[in-house]
Amino acid sequence: MSVQGRDDEETNERMSSEPVTQLGEQARAEMLEIVARYPEAQSALLPMLHLVQAYEGYVTPAGIEMCAEVLGITEAEVAAVATFYTMYKRRPVGEYHVGVCTNTLCAIMGGDRIWEDLSGHLGIGHDETTEDGKISLERVECNAACDFAPVMVVNWEFADNQTPESARELVDRLRGGEQVSSTRGPRVCSWKQAERILAGFGDDAADEGVQAGPASLVGRELADERGWTAPQGGQQAIEGRGEKK
Repeated sequence: MSVQGRDDEETNERMSSEPVTQLGEQARAEMLEIVARYPEAQSALLPMLHLVQAYEGYVTPAGIEMCAEVLGITEAEVAAVATFYTMYKRRPVGEYHVGVCTNTLCAIMGGDRIWEDLSGHLGIGHDETTEDGKISLERVECNAACDFAPVMVVNWEFADNQTPESARELVDRLRGGEQVSSTRGPRVCSWKQAERILAGFGDDAADEGVQAGPASLVGRELADERGWTAPQGGQQAIEGRGEKK
């Protein structure tokens, strides 16, 4: 075989191994729609990367290339952002991406035990996906829901006050195709649907389900009971309370 023939064969093999992108003119038009929301175009990069994941399932080379073209920046600049934030994935994740909080409070309340049990149950570790492509697993350092510890998220929707048993039941229901609702918020949608919402293209479920759980409302209930109100004037007024007269 000639050198040219070998080069052509290697090129064809490389091209056939590259994933076919789902990003087309519609995705480009939606990226431009996102850009139009901001006074500075580069401010649109974060939701644009979520849009890439809505189409591709993760941040692909084609997605990085399109973001760079639309914003007029380099692919290296886009990649620097995509690799900085853990919400952007560099390889495919499951249809349902499960994040188990193992930060201090959740760990004390059972988060570590949930992680170990769920990892063993699914047969996967951190940033890995089940063979059927249904579930991927991530150790999360904080889900910003300490009052409901231990907490998991499924495609960024909350699953509060979990136990190893309830966590296993949850992922088994998702793998079985059942509709699952979050404990505070709407029904759990697919990973790609959730990413589209994060890109700023909402669905009709924003007001669905419980909006605030009991633990989050304790402070407000106590304030109402005792007649407490927030000081007028913001932080400056609060700081002024400590001044000597």
